This record gives sequence, structure tokens and C-alpha cells, in this order.
Amino acid sequence: MVQTILVVDDERDIVELIRYHLAQAGFRVHSAGDGRQALEMARRVRPDLIVLDLMLPVLPGAEVARLLKQDEKTRSIPIIMLTAKGEEVDRVVGFELGADDYVVKPFSPRELVLRIQAVLRREGTKPEEGERPLVYGPLVIDAASHSVRLKGKELDLTTTEFKLLQRLSRRPGRVFSRDQLLHDVWGYGDDVETRTVDTHVKRLRAKLGAAGDWIQTVRGVGYRFRPEGFGSPD
Repeated sequence: MVQTILVVDDERDIVELIRYHLAQAGFRVHSAGDGRQALEMARRVRPDLIVLDLMLPVLPGAEVARLLKQDEKTRSIPIIMLTAKGEEVDRVVGFELGADDYVVKPFSPRELVLRIQAVLRREGTKPEEGERPLVYGPLVIDAASHSVRLKGKELDLTTTEFKLLQRLSRRPGRVFSRDQLLHDVWGYGDDVETRTVDTHVKRLRAKLGAAGDWIQTVRGVGYRFRPEGFGSPD
């Protein structure tokens, strides 16, 4: 089945460049040139993924993302932010809005296609049949329902944050390098920027509250999950 991508950008040259490379990769492509049109198109077409520029006329990309994630019809559609803003604060804002990935202009069309394919693969990954929830004291990670609960309260994690926590928590105490996490969680090769791992870990720690300290930085190597005071999952 052909998957559909909605590209939202007010620069026609960029839209056509992305359209060409996505079509070459076998995707069906729709486009929108402003924020309001993007919302209407997303609700009507229900694309498999949205490539969304932050700097849009009529309605800013950040507001578009917020409204998409509030709408029951569109909240599950993964979003890749595409923008000229490259500072960490801008990436964090994008992830706070529910973006699954972040690509900074100028960008490689080939890398963008690879990132789109990786996000779609993650969305299509099903938990192993009969897989039991991981339980570490007050933290419950349930692959079957794709949910995380802390002290009985469900946390609002993005798909990528969930995958990252799940990967780390399945092997408590094991150290994962950033390249390993890029490969296992994002589906990228070693030649892709690794700072996105750090940004996601930062956001995930914040959402986990006190349990965020269980995701430990191993200087010069990467990250590990060590739930202090709790052993292996039940």
C-alpha cells in the first residue's frame, strides 16, 4: 500500500524538491503552503506522516502541530519538523509539541527520506505477542497498550520517547551508545547527527520527574537505565 506524506512549506522550490525525492522513494505526496491549509489537508487526507515547517504564513507551524495533536482525528499522525531554526531550544520546542523528529535547513533530501522511512517503520512496529509490561516500582512500561504509567498516572510521551525508554529499560544497567540508540530507536546509520538523542533524553527525563534520574549519562559513551532501589522488571 502506497503511503502518503503531507509536506507543509511556503517555499515552492523546497516543496518540489521534497516531492521529487519522496515520489522516487515510492510515496504519494500532498502539499500545503500555509498553516491553515495544512490543518484542512491533514484532516481531509489523513496522511501517514507530515513534514512541517515551523515558519509558515497565516498560522505558525508550532500552532499547527499543537492543533493536530489536540484533534482526535490527527493526533496519531507522526510529524517531522523542517525548519531553518537549529538552536537546541527550537528542537526542544518541536519535541514538546509532539514532533517525532527534527530536520534543519539546509538539509539533505536523501537524509530526509531516510528519516521519514525510519519514523514510519517505528510507527508500524508491533509489540511481541504476549510481551509483559516492564515494572520498576511506580513505573510501568506497557508495550501492548503503548503506554507508560508513573504512580498510576499515564504519561504523555511521543512515539519516539516511548521507544527510547522501552529500549533502555529492557536492559537495565546496560550502557547504550548514542549510535546504538540512533540505530535501534530511530533506525539511522552512524553518519547521522547524534545530538537528537541528547535532546530526546532531556525531554524524557523531564516527563519522568524524579524517575528521570534513572536514565543516567555515562560520560563519553552514552546512556543507561538504572532504576535505583528496584531490580529487574516483575
